[in-house]
Parts: sequence; structure tokens; C-alpha cells
Amino acid sequence: MKPFLFLLTFLWLVSPAFGDEGQHHEELTAKQLGTVHFPVSCADSVKAEFARGVALLHSFWYEEAEKTFQEVAKDDPGCAMAHWGVAMSLWHQLWNRPDAATLKRGEAEIKQAKALRAATDRERGYIAALGKFYEKSGKRDHHERAYAYSQAMQRLHSRYPQDHEAAAFYALSVIASNSDKDPDSAARKKDAIAVLEKLFAEEPDHPGAAHYLIHIYDTPEMAAQGLPAARRYAKIAPMAPHALHMPSHIFARLGLWQDDIDSNLASIAASRESSAMHMGGEGHQFHAMDFLVYAYLQCGREADAQKVIEEVKAMPPMKDMYGEGFDPHIAALVWFEASYALELHHWAEAAGLQPVPGAGLADGAITYRVRAIGAVRSGNLAQARKDLAEIESIHQQLVEQKKTDRARAVDEDRQIAQAWVDYGEGKNEEALKLLRALGEKDRGVHEASDGVPAQEMLADMLLEMNRSEDALAQYEVDLKMNPNRFDALNGAAHAAEKAGKTSEANSYYAKLVEVCAGSNSERPELAQAKALLAKK
Repeated sequence: MKPFLFLLTFLWLVSPAFGDEGQHHEELTAKQLGTVHFPVSCADSVKAEFARGVALLHSFWYEEAEKTFQEVAKDDPGCAMAHWGVAMSLWHQLWNRPDAATLKRGEAEIKQAKALRAATDRERGYIAALGKFYEKSGKRDHHERAYAYSQAMQRLHSRYPQDHEAAAFYALSVIASNSDKDPDSAARKKDAIAVLEKLFAEEPDHPGAAHYLIHIYDTPEMAAQGLPAARRYAKIAPMAPHALHMPSHIFARLGLWQDDIDSNLASIAASRESSAMHMGGEGHQFHAMDFLVYAYLQCGREADAQKVIEEVKAMPPMKDMYGEGFDPHIAALVWFEASYALELHHWAEAAGLQPVPGAGLADGAITYRVRAIGAVRSGNLAQARKDLAEIESIHQQLVEQKKTDRARAVDEDRQIAQAWVDYGEGKNEEALKLLRALGEKDRGVHEASDGVPAQEMLADMLLEMNRSEDALAQYEVDLKMNPNRFDALNGAAHAAEKAGKTSEANSYYAKLVEVCAGSNSERPELAQAKALLAKK
């Protein structure tokens, strides 16, 4: 039986929720969502439902959380905290910046919450803190409002140190609002880690503790510290699609590809089942599929990656997620094929990619970047220059539209394409300079949409220039940032071999074979590694 079909069957057998099309969020239990203790002064009849809504918030199941808090407000019109819950559900702190209409809704909920005058100072503190984000939103930018909310949550946590929910939501606010530009950034992050580790130790079944630890440790340097939380989170909230996916952030950072694959297969299955039961979150499967395609490509399971791509192609159009103009289905069509062509060095295929109908400007730039790389590697400089011009045009449009974040991302696409065009034109030092600069900013990759690391492209380019020692050094840097990447292991082996470092080359070849153990890959690089090792 195929792994994905086995997983679906397994979920139907072990979870009554998955086998019941009438399942709704009110039937979800603490064993399915995690344990939350959030005392409120609302009617006794809604307290369990309120706690369930908070648990849904902690696993970013925002659609269901909003419905839950709306029902609490309906069942107990005097429950001020129900309106706090709705407002919390509208702001997806790590995912997006609410538009004007959403901010207006959130502000209205906070006004209603204040008007109902919660019975305790603690509850009024929660409501006032969230008001720092929503109130007068037209006069303050997003970061200013998010930071103000975080400061208010820090004060609330200090006032009620035994309130685990204040601790969890304070830590999340730090992750959501922290910026390298803030002078207290490092201190705030350190404080949030201490708060979360303490909460995780005291309440190991708390969904927010494990979840937010994974987020805060989701960096190349700190990923290993997040492994205990990653191992725990899916067990805490096995019904939440995001809880099943989130551990893969750590697994991918550490190059644990089978763990990564298992995590995302489970998340995809849960997303589809919950969507079939009208519980929201259909679009979230694409984030898990993004990680899944990436992991398959790193461990020699190209056929499985291709099956996911074909599956996405066969899917119907998706609804716009959160009304933000982002269609995850279209984005997946762009990312997955582009990643497949680049990772496998199918240069002609990369050069022949066509823009996906309906894709946004930034996603279109990804296609043209990959086309440009493929064209240069195929010897078609004329096409590569045209693709570079397309990226420059997209960048200009985004600048004019004042879409700063997207313009910045597209400018990186432009620099990568420019580096390869420079290389194709024999401007080696210019090309290397561009990739070095991008590599210095690289914080690691762990999904198909991240693309190939700039550090690795730099190493590939150096290897093609027969600068083996320099190439090996860059591959080694890349592998520290992105452990067990197929191309980096293979490249490091080739660079070491060319540099006369036979022992190191054999070590990298052996690691590549180990990482791809059990696969049916037909990649020539893997066959060559096996053949070379067999001679030793």
C-alpha cells in the first residue's frame, strides 16, 4: 500500500472524528487539540467551548476558532472574552498583515468586548492588550501596532505569572513582532524562549508551548533545540492539520527527511478530512505539500515528488485564502515545477517553463528566474537576458505599487538571474560577487518555494570554474546551514575529489547514498556515488 493511502486508512481507523462526516469543532477534545486552562467569567455552559477556541488558536486553526468564539458569544451574549477570541482569530500573527476591512472588524470586536465590561481585571487586561493592535489602525503601521500589543502582553504576563495563556500569547507576540531593527530584539527573543521552555516543562500537553518553541527555534543555528517540541507537538494536537505539519520545520532544518515526509503526509490527510467536514483550512495542505516536495527531492524520491506535482495540476482552483489575494493552488503550480527542474538539473525543462495563468507578479518572477538559470545552463544567453528583463519589469511594477516586501523578494530573483547571466557572459567575478552577497543573507531553506540556496549556487558555479577548493568550502558552509541536501552532498563529493581529497569525497558520497537509502532514484549522481563507493 502506498504511504499516503496507508496514512488515510490509518487515520480513519484510529480517529472517530475522521470517520464521521458530521464531526464539528464542538466535538473536538483536549486529547485532539491539547490541554488549555483559560478561566473566564462567562457562563459555565460556554467555558469548555471557550477553552476549545483558545486551543484552536494555538494551532493556528483560525477559521474554526472564529466560529467557536462566535458561538460562545451567541450562547452567552454577556461574555466579553468571546469578542476578544473573535478578534484574535482575525489576526494571523505569523502569516499575514490584516487588511483595512479585517482591522475594522477586529476593532469592532474589541469595542464590543470593552462595552460588555469583563468581570475580572485579568480579562480586561487581555482585551486592552489586543486593543493596542486594532485601535487607530489607520494612524500606525503594522509593526508599531504589533509591538505595542506585545509590550502590553509582556505586562500582562508579568502581572499574572501563573497564567499559562498569558505566557503563551506573550511569547507568540514576540515572535510575531520582533524585528532585527529593534534594539531589544535579542533580549526579547531570549525572554520568549525562557517563558516557553518553562511553560513546556510545566505543561507538556499545552499546544502553544510546543508550537511556539518550534517557531522560535526555526533557524539553522537553533533547530536542534526545537527537536523535543517537534517530537511532541503532533502528539499533543493530532486533529489539528497545522500541528501535524509544524514539526517538519525542525525536521527539514536538520535534514531528517523521513520525519519531514511523515509529518506532512499526516498534515495533508488531516487538512483534507477537516475540509470535507466543513471545518476550514483546505488551503493549508499546500504548505505541507511544499515541504513534502522539497523533502522528496532531497532523498531520491523524485517519482513521489512528481506525483504530488501531478496531483496539484489536477486539483480545481482554490478559494482565495483569508481574502488576501493569495491563491495557494496557483502558487504551488509555480513553485513545485520550478523546484523540480532546478533540483534535478533539468536545465532544458527549466528554460522551457511557462508562466502559470493567474499567478501574481512575484510568483511570475520565480518562473522567469528559473527560466533564466535554465537558459544559461543550456547555452541560450539570448533567452536568459529576456527572462532577466521580465524580472526587472516585474520589480519595477511592484515598486510603483509600493508592495515593498514583494519587491524585495523579486529583487533577489533579479540578482540571482543576473548572476547567472553574468556567468554566461564570462563575467565570473561579477557573478560570484552577487551570489556571495545573497549567500551571506541566506538563513537556510526547507521547502520547495525557498528555491536552491544562494550559497549552493555559488558553490556550483565555483565548481564549474574548476575552483575545487573554493567550491568545497562553500558546499561545507551550505551543508551546515542546510544539512543533507542532495546537490550539496553530491557537489561537495565532486569538489573534494577534484581537489584530491579522496577521504572527504568518499565520506560525502557515502552520506549521499545513506540519505537516499531505500529510494528508487534514477538520478545519475546517485548511481555514480554508488559505483565509486563500490570500487573502494
